[in-house]
Amino acid sequence: MCGLPHRQWITGVLLVCAMFACTPMVNAQPRPAVVELFTSEGCSSCPPAEAYLGELAERRDVIALAFHVDYWDDLGWRDRFGLTEAVQRQSAYAKTLRRSSAYTPQVVIDGQADYVGSDRAAIAKSLAANRDGVAIALSVRDGQVLVDLAAQANAAASDIVLVAYRRQAVSAIGRGENAGRTLTEFNIVRVIRKLGQWDGKAQQFQLGVDSFPSDATDVAALVQPVGQGHIIGAAARTLR
Repeated sequence: MCGLPHRQWITGVLLVCAMFACTPMVNAQPRPAVVELFTSEGCSSCPPAEAYLGELAERRDVIALAFHVDYWDDLGWRDRFGLTEAVQRQSAYAKTLRRSSAYTPQVVIDGQADYVGSDRAAIAKSLAANRDGVAIALSVRDGQVLVDLAAQANAAASDIVLVAYRRQAVSAIGRGENAGRTLTEFNIVRVIRKLGQWDGKAQQFQLGVDSFPSDATDVAALVQPVGQGHIIGAAARTLR
């Protein structure tokens, strides 16, 4: 799987503004769809969803992220990428999407609709819609990840979430439902951090690259109104 710069979703105008500290009023901008897959190496239904996520990760108009949960570890195999924070994020979506329980493989698109992760037809139909959102620029300079948001009138108070992820991994599964299989996994989330809240004013958030796990290759920034779940801004780029 290639790591080409197409993973960056930054228009030329926004990048120039971020570099020169421009802070104009900016209207809604086209943005990529955010596809979050909640998955586990211990779930026998998850490999087809993982494979589909790998295909979506190649699209310029999609930010694809795999959140590995740890609640299937007691089936006999501990997922080395399992995160308690992934479980917490999925539980929050269960509330906002009014689901009685979490499940895998679950895909959440833009924080506002969910599908079985292997349901290609339903996911493809959802991804066909046009999207716009707040203007956001994401860059890496001098060992810092910088998230720049332009001013926008009447913006809802929003969390700025930074997600560092590993582009690809191959895992030999020794026990559990996938025992004996070798799984290829994509865009595996390694850490989730809330950088703060944005109130619609021009603002910059930053975090040191050295705070991420050493195997993280890429980073995504998400803008989500507090307590609402849906995503109104997103960008991604390589760390190196």
